[in-house]
Amino acid sequence: MDTRHLIRTLTLDGRKAVPMARAWILALGGALVIAALLFFAAIGPRPDFALAAETWRFLYKFAVTLALFATGLWALVALARPGMRSRQRLAALLLAPCLLVAAILVEVAAIPTDQLGSRLIGSNAMLCMTFIPLIGIGPLAAFLLALRHGAPDAPSLAGAVAGLVAGGLAATFYAAHCNDDSPLFVAAWYLPAILLLAALGAVSARFVLRW
Repeated sequence: MDTRHLIRTLTLDGRKAVPMARAWILALGGALVIAALLFFAAIGPRPDFALAAETWRFLYKFAVTLALFATGLWALVALARPGMRSRQRLAALLLAPCLLVAAILVEVAAIPTDQLGSRLIGSNAMLCMTFIPLIGIGPLAAFLLALRHGAPDAPSLAGAVAGLVAGGLAATFYAAHCNDDSPLFVAAWYLPAILLLAALGAVSARFVLRW
């Protein structure tokens, strides 16, 4: 891209504030609908959802996944505009891992050592690794399409963050189905599934976000 093209793009970008906002609203709404439809059609919430909601481990899963979704979306909005990359917004992505590490420390201190292995492996590892990426692919596509209305100057980074946002959303839905509530299980299986979407987003963005 030459200098004149860059200046023209930056100038037009300032005029697209309203369309860009609309693009994010449509992307977020579309992502929620796609994820919800697939979740309820394929697996749905666990039978003992109401009972599980009385336990801290079950609720804490949502604290972690929603923290990732919210901080990721906050960073993604900034990454959609050239020169708007915010270190503070990217640093906020550490909130979810920190929450997870804190829960793991509590878990390790609270249960006998001989139970750690079973908590880590759980009973739904393959289901987790399958459905989080599956639920997240549609939202990832929606967020990448929204990014096309902006002009990210770091497409791979923006795509990776889009994958994290999609992963956080997908993991939130999947957490309502999963009966493995241990933070150890979340770290061992939710995290790789979400990172898979981040990798997919980073690679896809190199082609989708060319400008």
